[in-house]
Amino acid sequence: MKLTHLDENDRPKMVDVSEKNETTRVAVASGQISMSQDAYDAIIANKTKKGPVIQTAVIAAIMAVKKTSDLIPMCHPLLLSGINCDIEELPDLPGFKLYVTAKLKGQTGVEMEALTGTSIGLLTIYDMVKAIDKSMVISSIQLEEKSGGKSGDFKR
Repeated sequence: MKLTHLDENDRPKMVDVSEKNETTRVAVASGQISMSQDAYDAIIANKTKKGPVIQTAVIAAIMAVKKTSDLIPMCHPLLLSGINCDIEELPDLPGFKLYVTAKLKGQTGVEMEALTGTSIGLLTIYDMVKAIDKSMVISSIQLEEKSGGKSGDFKR
């Protein structure tokens, strides 16, 4: 199997997408964070020292989606048409599950953007409540689904 991010001399390169068709591309990623009951309760009650955790995590996730090409070396800068975040409360864990959706009409996919947004959103939750619980665990960051492009659709 030939890797697309290596040239004929096995040197790194950014893939040339100029000949690809422009299609609507959507990717949804998710991940979760588990924590102590005290940390969970503080977030739900909006009683953390650093401010509103959920709202801040959503803003961080959106910012991360937009900055993915600055963080991941072979990602193309993209003209995104939409970003959506949803956080599900998991009281039995306790913790949260974050979903990030990235969308555009273009020549390359948005999977890395959705995954990056998910990662940074969860890290933001960790940062904001680490004074309460340093044992939090971020896990299961994964692509849930993607559509558009040459490789077709994927759904977990």
